[in-house]
Amino acid sequence: MKARAVIRDICRVLGVPLIEADRLAKLVPFSLDMTLDKALATEPELKRAYGENEQTRRVIDIGKKLEGLTRHASVHAAGVVIADEPLSNFVPLYKAPGSDDVITQFEGPMVEKVGLLKMDFLGLKTLSVLERSCQLVNAIHGVEIDLERLDINDAKVFELFGDGRTKGVFQFESGGMQNLLIKMKPDRIEDLIAANALYRPGPMILIPDYIDRKHGAGWRLPHPIMTEILDETYGIMTYQEQVMRICNRLGDIPLREAYALIKAISKKKARIIAKERERFIEGCSNKGLKSHQAADIFELIERFAGYGFNKSHSTRYAFIAYQTAYMKAHWPVEFIAALLTYEMDSTEKIVDYIAECRGMGIEVLPPDINESGVDFTPLYADDGAGRKKSGVIRFGLAAVKGVGEKAVEQIIAAREAVGKFESLFHFCENVDLRAANKQVLEALIKAGAFDRLGGNRAQMMAGLERAMENGASLQADRQCGQMTFFGQPGRVDYSQDHNRLPDVAPWPEPQMLAFEKQVLGFYVTSNPLSRHAEVIDVYSTHNSSELAEANGEKQVVIGGMVAKIRYNLTKSGRNAGAKMAVFSLEDLQGQVEVVMFPEVLKEFAAELAEDRVVFVKGKLDYRRERPNILASELIAIDQVREKLAAKAKVRLRLDAKDVSKEKVLMIKSICRHHKGRSPVYVDVQTDKGRVHAVADKELSVNPDVDFCRTMKQLVGEENFRLAR
Repeated sequence: MKARAVIRDICRVLGVPLIEADRLAKLVPFSLDMTLDKALATEPELKRAYGENEQTRRVIDIGKKLEGLTRHASVHAAGVVIADEPLSNFVPLYKAPGSDDVITQFEGPMVEKVGLLKMDFLGLKTLSVLERSCQLVNAIHGVEIDLERLDINDAKVFELFGDGRTKGVFQFESGGMQNLLIKMKPDRIEDLIAANALYRPGPMILIPDYIDRKHGAGWRLPHPIMTEILDETYGIMTYQEQVMRICNRLGDIPLREAYALIKAISKKKARIIAKERERFIEGCSNKGLKSHQAADIFELIERFAGYGFNKSHSTRYAFIAYQTAYMKAHWPVEFIAALLTYEMDSTEKIVDYIAECRGMGIEVLPPDINESGVDFTPLYADDGAGRKKSGVIRFGLAAVKGVGEKAVEQIIAAREAVGKFESLFHFCENVDLRAANKQVLEALIKAGAFDRLGGNRAQMMAGLERAMENGASLQADRQCGQMTFFGQPGRVDYSQDHNRLPDVAPWPEPQMLAFEKQVLGFYVTSNPLSRHAEVIDVYSTHNSSELAEANGEKQVVIGGMVAKIRYNLTKSGRNAGAKMAVFSLEDLQGQVEVVMFPEVLKEFAAELAEDRVVFVKGKLDYRRERPNILASELIAIDQVREKLAAKAKVRLRLDAKDVSKEKVLMIKSICRHHKGRSPVYVDVQTDKGRVHAVADKELSVNPDVDFCRTMKQLVGEENFRLAR
């Protein structure tokens, strides 16, 4: 029972009004080691209330007696205690009412103190993704994959890692990790194990050293024992096990006590550290090291042990990462289909992985009532010679919002019984409409699942009620045993059923796309951003997928569509209590989170609305796993030429070997055809270095979309840039 919690509990029991209880609890400063005595000493208002109010004094006096006691029984989500005898021989046990789970009455640290082994068994979604992708490969191609017996030197897998194409790869899909992999170019499983251990707060500072040494930089250690132990990580202490072995073999500290030393360092237990330091220095002296060298090594151990990672943990994680990368490299359609299936509850992840599919050349098709299963499904067409063409992924019906698995199971059961559905009426006559109710069918129509059955979505929505009534009536007749004159169900021609639908005009594209986004979480048929694609490409410094590698950029400009705005109140600083906004900006490559602090929000609030296409100007913030943008300006799409083009500088990059008189004349001609005030800078790469030049003022340009398109075609997209 912590200080704040104990006040709230006592107030509840004593009948103190909730508002007063909340006020008292919030007077206790927030700190992990806070107590009621400390709070009275540091918070004048709490001290005054304690002195003047009898009720407050009673609450705090009782609180001092209860503070620190165990409040209730709770269970570790993944902890399992293991012994070689019945646990009741070692610890008191407890069974929660209504549960079959047996738990220890000792908390975790005490369980370990009495000598029992506590292990955490984590349920990883990735293992289910791998199992599902292997099942798909076996079902479609007849190939059985044993993930525990893979060749761990597969060049195709390491090429994927080295290129940073690790979206969806366990532990390696963040932008920062992709950047690390591109620089490291791992070519062995040991590199993946090290990357996993190093990419954490603390050891991150060692990553540049690891990369440099991997690519040939020299390194030396003060003793051969250290060289032997740290050789696999290029002389860098990367794992707890390495530190323990150094303590053991170099410092003559038994392994069990070396482990205890690491734990003591992580918990800053000064007495144990000082004691083992003396023993370590003495052990090193026996191995020929001088006292100051041993002291330096122990200082390194102290610095590392606070954040050192367990190698066995990192190894297993790296191997799971290798397995996911193997499936992505060799069976990409099946792997991505499994990945999408297990992420169907997360719209953000679905959008992210579908963008990854586009980059991999894998088409994700919208849901289809005759082809989609419950989950995302790989589909292959036959090329006529018995070979399968490149695969596509069909959207899973259960991934449509408002469509549950039970409804999908009924749809699939009916499809297997009668064959492909030929019309909306045919569907309603054969599917159990108690499971696939009107709400379910409306969601499927909005998602485009009936598009190939004739008629447009607006017609289907308008005719849905009639189709369901006809279907329910026919199903009722069947149940009553009504048959045709000859005693068999009649064969009905459904090919003209679309003519039975109401004569309704198709939904306007914006409405159709809005419905798609409502039930799928994103646009499938087309993207409203597509018509602005060229403007966004020209005036953005980066797209969302490039931000992870833009570290060091002082300012970025990125265009896209505003989505999912949420407003918060700032908690501290000079604008404490003022409204700020956080929203997603979606472009054609993905999305990025944008933060607008109160001053910026106040200035640009009129431009901020969901589904509006804007440009965000600001600086990148890398303090989270994925970079976000701290906005300084919001620019409407119709103002972008005026606000961005007018201040832009054109930078051209040329190679001296490719520069001809004709090319120079063409560059001049394009500039003269688009006269304006933006200067043109030219960087020319020669054998002796790079030459920087600026064009005459008479060649200054108006960098509109036409200019940018034409110049890119001439010099190459990678050699053209608008700088701001």
